[in-house]
Amino acid sequence: MSASPAMQEYLAEAYRLAYYQDKNPYISTSELAEVLGVSAPAVTRMVQRLKAGGYLEHEPYRGICLTPQGEREALLSIRRHRLVERFLVDVMRFGWHEVHDDADEMGAVVSDDLVARMEKLAGYPKRCPHGEPIPTPDARMPQVVDYPLNAVEAGRDWVLSRVHTHDAERLQYLASLGLLPGTHFTLVERAPFNGPLQLRVNGAVQVIGHELAGALRVCHEAEFELH
Repeated sequence: MSASPAMQEYLAEAYRLAYYQDKNPYISTSELAEVLGVSAPAVTRMVQRLKAGGYLEHEPYRGICLTPQGEREALLSIRRHRLVERFLVDVMRFGWHEVHDDADEMGAVVSDDLVARMEKLAGYPKRCPHGEPIPTPDARMPQVVDYPLNAVEAGRDWVLSRVHTHDAERLQYLASLGLLPGTHFTLVERAPFNGPLQLRVNGAVQVIGHELAGALRVCHEAEFELH
């Protein structure tokens, strides 16, 4: 059974959810329903289809886990999505806060040849506009080494690696502060008791809250390049 666009969407979201967990490949169907904005019965029906197609395993009380076949489909779907985002931002000059939903729709229907042309026109990027790694054509996810901004040492220089949000207002706000993936900055001070953080970005001191800082992943300069 080949994976339909709807099946690929479920697989991609399941992969993303598991990706941000600490060495736990299983996710709950309720988590998947929440992130997709669908009902629990709808997820149950799709999980049954995906299990029958060999794309995932479902264990009671543990949740669902992608099989190697399901992970490959998920990574190729994520690759299309992130390359479409990159093309829309770099070539068509959309804002990084505008492209997520459009990339979802376009990624489900674009051909491999068209995606390859988008990749070339965008300059063969390794990260999407939000800093997430772009899987390779053979369905391999590049390794990322980074850390939550609200947990790293103050008084040091960092590079913004990824922004783990698609909220348009947050992305616009971060852009207004000059905080885009690849930006070098200094974490000047982190207030105690989950207080605000002071950053020096492009010579200006900016202040962001502890919660927003938790959505930002940072790394050392040598760790930003993906291999």
